[in-house]
Amino acid sequence: MNYAGLGVWSVLIIIAVLLFSLLLGNILRHFIPALKKSLIPVSVLGGLLLLIVSTITYYCAGEYFFNLPLFGGNGEGGRMSGMNVLEVLTYHCLGIGFVATGMRSSKKKFGKKRAGEIFDSGLVTVNGYLVQAFIGLAITLVGAYLLHTDGLISAAGILLAFGFGQGTGQALNYGNIFEKEYGFTGGGNFGLTIAALGFLVACIVGVIYINVMRRRGQIKIVEREKENNLSDYEDENEISIVSSMDKLTVQVAIVLAIYGASFGLMYGLSALIPSLANTLFGFNFFIGVLLTLPVKAVLNKLYDKKIIKKQIVNNFMMDRIGGFAFDLMIVAGVAAIQIPLLTSYWGLLLILAVSGALVTVFYVNFVCKRQFGVYRHEQFLAFFGMLTGTASTGMILLREIDGTYRTPASENLVYQTAPAMVFGFPLMFLATYAPTSDLAALITCLIVGASFVVLNLVLFRNRIFKRRKAEGAAENAEQEGALSPDTEESVPSDRGGAESEPSSDDTQ
Repeated sequence: MNYAGLGVWSVLIIIAVLLFSLLLGNILRHFIPALKKSLIPVSVLGGLLLLIVSTITYYCAGEYFFNLPLFGGNGEGGRMSGMNVLEVLTYHCLGIGFVATGMRSSKKKFGKKRAGEIFDSGLVTVNGYLVQAFIGLAITLVGAYLLHTDGLISAAGILLAFGFGQGTGQALNYGNIFEKEYGFTGGGNFGLTIAALGFLVACIVGVIYINVMRRRGQIKIVEREKENNLSDYEDENEISIVSSMDKLTVQVAIVLAIYGASFGLMYGLSALIPSLANTLFGFNFFIGVLLTLPVKAVLNKLYDKKIIKKQIVNNFMMDRIGGFAFDLMIVAGVAAIQIPLLTSYWGLLLILAVSGALVTVFYVNFVCKRQFGVYRHEQFLAFFGMLTGTASTGMILLREIDGTYRTPASENLVYQTAPAMVFGFPLMFLATYAPTSDLAALITCLIVGASFVVLNLVLFRNRIFKRRKAEGAAENAEQEGALSPDTEESVPSDRGGAESEPSSDDTQ
């Protein structure tokens, strides 16, 4: 093998450039106050820098930056182009990040009230996806009918829920499925662009909300520095940091082994059902998370039986692996956008972004005001950041007013994943049905709207049932009052009602 060839170095150089853009974005954010106040995540900032460079390169040299020979070329000779490498990185980092997050162990137990708040948080998350999908589908159903744009499908609007609600990786996954299987020209780039616009919406609206609420005096910030304890980095009885095998190596090996097993499962299922191959591989993140459940169960059994005496999984390192994967996913996803392919969609994209921002602001604010009254502002920023960017974006906004996490908002954001998956996963299959026809897109829109109504009834169950209970108690009180001695005076007696009982003054 010729180690001097670009083929040996191209993928590594791409990753190096992506990471360098993160460093550059962090430096710019540190030295430019306006960028720091904007709260734009460094990964998004780094991706935007590369997107600008790539677009300028395209219009000057006729080729995208990452398709230059240094990065592997444009795919000639059967090789994967540099832009395709970015998409592959985005795809795999999504799965790896979710597996790392899913391997975290939690010994925390919640009381009935806190468990209810976490359950409600999962419902809010799913309802956020649903309302975004509904408004997105409604817009593109009308847009596809009126605009007659070549390559646009009526179901394209459902990508709003994936780009805003679930981030770069899922937007790319479904965009590519729409592009390859249903003829949506530029579907992958359409999804990536919605995700990028979602990050900008999160930062712009989040900053405006914080400043407005500060001026109104509704946000009070207690500045305290959090003290880091050893328990923040490791639990009791864990394997040592350095032994015959480095502790970080163990964590990475576990994550990649599970992710590799998810490939085997998807590959086997797609061999049995070839028509579902693209759909199955689009759920790489979810299948990876599902496989973490039996792995954790087996490890817990081995711990209980003392076969394994030391805790293997370290939550802090799993968080770092997930954080690295998601940062790389975002910067690669934003850099992979090919703006020239979207020239005919810009008007529609902006309408989707503005509509998605408005409906998400209204719904999340409505819910937080009624369900999380004591810490409504903290919970609003956490939910809104997550439903327009990622969970990390929600945490970035939350830290601006709750840097020490004194409210339960951060916990709600972390633990809502389980109920959100239970309610949200069945509905995700609708995304592969919607693009099959215009009628299917309309039916999907109606199903999504109906699901939104039903899940909101579940979310506001306590308010609804308490109101009905109170109304029922009032009716019973009225009925009992009608039969009380005080009201019997007005009821005619057997003597014809001509006489009345003497008053107390008369008896005296």
